[in-house]
Amino acid sequence: MTRPRPPVLTLIGDTPLLPLHFPETGRTLYAKAEFLNPSGSIKDRLALAIIEDAEERGLLRPDSIILECTSGNTGISLAMVGAAKGYRVKILMSESASVERRHLIRQLGGEVQLFAANRGYATGIELSLELAAQDPRIFLPRQFENPLNALDHELATGPEILAQLGGPADAFVAGYGTGGTLTGCGRALKAARAATRILAMEPAEAAMLSGEMPCCHHIEGVAGGYVPPLLRDAKLDGVIKVSSADALAMTRRLSREFGLLVGTSSGANITAALRTACDLPPTAKVVTILCDRAERYYSTKLFAEPPTP
Repeated sequence: MTRPRPPVLTLIGDTPLLPLHFPETGRTLYAKAEFLNPSGSIKDRLALAIIEDAEERGLLRPDSIILECTSGNTGISLAMVGAAKGYRVKILMSESASVERRHLIRQLGGEVQLFAANRGYATGIELSLELAAQDPRIFLPRQFENPLNALDHELATGPEILAQLGGPADAFVAGYGTGGTLTGCGRALKAARAATRILAMEPAEAAMLSGEMPCCHHIEGVAGGYVPPLLRDAKLDGVIKVSSADALAMTRRLSREFGLLVGTSSGANITAALRTACDLPPTAKVVTILCDRAERYYSTKLFAEPPTP
């Protein structure tokens, strides 16, 4: 008999699609408000899908330890799902990730182990495999390669967007961390209209899809020096590079002009989506993602600028 979901987990998904008008361009974007998920990010979807699948397949026991490498949002989401369902959660996180993310994971009862940021996600992934080989209690969600990551977006997030738009999109623009959002939503949106353009946003300072070497950037949660396996299956129509400075400026604008307290990747997504919209007719429907909340960025450059009087 399937147990009912804990109440907090029933809040995941079905987030609103917000029309955001930019008068200087005459364009309106459609932004999926994923920061309204209960732990504050789009990664709640991934965490719930993978954990419930593992339960159905008997891969989780009362003494299991859910272990994942993450820049922070997936760790927060797994800690929330783990707390609600009674599982121990341990998160491997780059020491370059914002300190607020560590606090949120620990507040939800999760454990945090930091690793050096010099090789990005690859270091944490290798460490997770080593730890799992030593302890049979460990369950690895494998967010960067688990097909459920993309499948959940294909079956849930993408159809939500289509229903909220009232029809197909002209373009979908999003950054990539695991590649799940781009791949899964891309499949759903292209199934509705093959001509829908699927575009990857990546930091100008770490434009790996554009064939450049990764470097330092300030858009947390995307392009962690690693092209994830899930992204290799994405049917991308192009890549848009966004500088950290432009991402930060747009994120502050979203807060001060639209009242949206979101993180830097959201500002980067909006920047890329607006550029895309400006290359299309004014009536084109361009969709993007508001990934997470601003509160997990207090210690970053996003909050370094004094507020406008």
